Amino acid sequence: QVQLVESGGGLVQAGGSLRLTCAASGSRNIISAMGWYRQTPGKQRELVAAITNGGRRNYADFVKDRFTISRDNAENMIFLQMDSLKPEDTAVYYCGGFGSDLVNPSWWGQGTQVTVSS
Repeated sequence: QVQLVESGGGLVQAGGSLRLTCAASGSRNIISAMGWYRQTPGKQRELVAAITNGGRRNYADFVKDRFTISRDNAENMIFLQMDSLKPEDTAVYYCGGFGSDLVNPSWWGQGTQVTVSS
């Protein structure tokens, strides 16, 4: 199995930046891609950005040119650099790991709260 642990959330003012980190452990060789999702109360969890083992990136339209996903294959970690944060970016951010199914993550972290004040 795979364990994912997020860190780096917090409170920031609008226009500020945060960097999220997700560390993978366990059977890391079965992970084909990793991504960041976010969820607010009463809404479905939505994809923010994803990156494959080969480095191909995919971003949601609402974070393009503001957020950057990257990875450190040697350390089995991914990062989400969030710049120009807006109050509507406030959510719990989850790290997801993909196995053979590249549409729906097979593993999830516990989530980290990001709060952007206006």
